[in-house]
Amino acid sequence: DPFFYGSYMHMHERLAHRYRTVVVPGVTSVSAAAAALGRPLVERDEVLTVLPATLPVDELARRLADTDAAAVLKLGRTFGSLREAAERAGALDAMYYVERASTDSQRVAPLAEVAPETVPYFSLALRPSPLAGATMAREAAATPGLPLDPAASGDPGEAVVGPGTGEVVVVGLGPAGRPWLTPQAQEALADATDLVGYGPYLDRVAANSRQRRHPSDNRVESERAAFALDMARGGRRVAVVSSGDPGVFAMASAVLEVAVEPRWKDVRVRVLPGLTAAHAVASRVGAPLGHDYCVLSLSDRLKPWEVIAARLTAAATADLVLAIYNPASRSRVWQVAAARDLLLKHRSPDTPVVVGRDVGGSAERITVTRLAELDPAIVDMRCLLLVGSSQTQVVQRGDGTSVVFTPRRYGGLG
Repeated sequence: DPFFYGSYMHMHERLAHRYRTVVVPGVTSVSAAAAALGRPLVERDEVLTVLPATLPVDELARRLADTDAAAVLKLGRTFGSLREAAERAGALDAMYYVERASTDSQRVAPLAEVAPETVPYFSLALRPSPLAGATMAREAAATPGLPLDPAASGDPGEAVVGPGTGEVVVVGLGPAGRPWLTPQAQEALADATDLVGYGPYLDRVAANSRQRRHPSDNRVESERAAFALDMARGGRRVAVVSSGDPGVFAMASAVLEVAVEPRWKDVRVRVLPGLTAAHAVASRVGAPLGHDYCVLSLSDRLKPWEVIAARLTAAATADLVLAIYNPASRSRVWQVAAARDLLLKHRSPDTPVVVGRDVGGSAERITVTRLAELDPAIVDMRCLLLVGSSQTQVVQRGDGTSVVFTPRRYGGLG
């Protein structure tokens, strides 16, 4: 920010009274460093003190001892003085070093482990919220595998952890970009030393120079899971990425299926939820999933078509709304028509069908049609289908748009 230890302020003092001046605020290095560290600066009634490392050692030590949290700027040649002051204040073990925050060359490490000769001017030291640290410790005790802080699971800047401290976190990326990625998932991705997943999904995760990426084909789920578990057993923090929610026709079950084998029994595994495609598509048209619904995949790669047909029939006769994943692919081109014809044996030809393609992406397309008019040609591997029940309605609004919803009351009851 130009008014936060910024060089511009000297120009402002000399020229702002002579020229019309507009100052645009920016994100300070303190905020960027806290985000890189993944720890809150302060919360509730805590006090944050911002200090220049150019202060005398005695003054630095006094101020570090008298505050809850601190940010110390202007490092570089002053780093030795800061370290001495932190030791005198008894704060060294609670402080972290952040270099070039938010850039491709970002580095994060416990302050005590940083060599003074490696410290550039574009760096700072943080003593984050002790209250937040205590809260994270309690959560970690209640949730196996949750790291207390960057030091608890290794130096994220160096991506080094010890045997027995690694874990696998299966992360749901949501159906599209970062706005639909949960903060919890963002934290897990930032904390990982290694990212594992289907290549196009990995491409959706922002580049981080300290992380290793391990892309693979979409048809090697078990091998991918074993690879991730093996790295975690060696001490790596591995994020296995999935589109949507990892527990819905995705990598969570694949990882857990391998993780129950005896050789992986001591590897920690966590699953973090994501926004699933059915909910994303439904949100674009209203509330078609407002009552009971069934989630089903048309892919016959992992189960026979006879099982799929039987489940389609059961859901249709039960008058459930259907969310149909994996309706088609390059090699599966007949299933959509077969499913439509099967459903028409039990549903009205006027049953609403929503076809959502690439929701949240640049090629997003939403089509609302009748079951009898569902055209398989508009359905591909990037689509999801929502098939209404007998209660699902399509209503035109005053602005000409249509909404699709399934009332919560069934058959007029309630």
